Amino acid sequence: MTSISPGDSHTKPADYDAILIVSFGGPENTDEVIPFLENVTRGRRIPRERLEAVAEHYYHFGGKSPLNDQVRLFITALRTELDQHGTSLPIYWGNRNWHPFLADTTRAMAASGVQRALAFVLSAFSSYSSCRQYRENIAAACSESHCTDMTVDKIRVFYNHPGFINAAVDRVKEQLAHIPADRRESTMVAYTAHSIPMSMAENCDYAKQLNESCRLVSEQLGIPAERWHLTYQSRSGRPSDPWLEPDINDHLRELKTAGKTDAIIMPIGFLTDHLEVLYDLDEEARVTCEEIGLNMLRAGTVGNHPSFIAMARELIQERLTSTENRLAIGHFEASHDVCPEDCCLYPALAHRPGRDDE
Repeated sequence: MTSISPGDSHTKPADYDAILIVSFGGPENTDEVIPFLENVTRGRRIPRERLEAVAEHYYHFGGKSPLNDQVRLFITALRTELDQHGTSLPIYWGNRNWHPFLADTTRAMAASGVQRALAFVLSAFSSYSSCRQYRENIAAACSESHCTDMTVDKIRVFYNHPGFINAAVDRVKEQLAHIPADRRESTMVAYTAHSIPMSMAENCDYAKQLNESCRLVSEQLGIPAERWHLTYQSRSGRPSDPWLEPDINDHLRELKTAGKTDAIIMPIGFLTDHLEVLYDLDEEARVTCEEIGLNMLRAGTVGNHPSFIAMARELIQERLTSTENRLAIGHFEASHDVCPEDCCLYPALAHRPGRDDE
């Protein structure tokens, strides 16, 4: 089962016999949209009309989330990368909220004789929903599938790994090339990440890590601090509850009021161009920019950038060998391998049943 006990900053090498890719999951057709959203929001008493409103976002794109296909491409690229560097461990894939469910995957792993696996969670940052909850999901899946003798260790978060930063740099650089040369020095960069409740943010390093990633990307691009800003998107919950701000649309309006003409939006907090990126940025944020007359370009996520795929392989090999070369750049060291007991707690969920929602 997944360890959530205190430990050293990094672990000693262990004998692993499989890799588990862990993702959020998404519907594959219109019939799956509502059941998927019910899984996502279980235990939160979300009104039916709210689910149906969010479902319209999926229906807008044909009822299919692009996330699963993007994970499949990631696994294919990672398989090639691992093979080229002599790592032949089998790769499994399990989701939090939709097929293939983690419980089904861990059951299949156990049936194949897997005893100790490395979990690569498709999230670069630390928070309850993006780190600790996934560890809880894995432990629950092992329990549900009666695989409690199987050990699954989560790979560290990688917000300051050079492979992640280099991939993000290239994505922003691609869009800067589309700005007229005489306006590039005044182009603003708005980084976005999924907003989370302040009660969650206060118990994790989510915002600090995001700011560091944004700073590192901007620094490599030669973008001064006054020309970039971290913003948030995709907030939900009650309007009266405080969440991380500013909202990307509010920030875009402020840029226009300040006389700015061009803005590049970089969804630094997301690894793939999944539905929240497509709808909240390519649809809603673009409409905002059209209404206010601000030229907007949207940088791609790191996706299957070669540097990101190489980073995933390096993080896996880091745990398979005795290397002390735990790559990280910037102001902070490489994150811990074993999470402290109080890491990324979310007090709002401490006494509530159904802690499988995001």
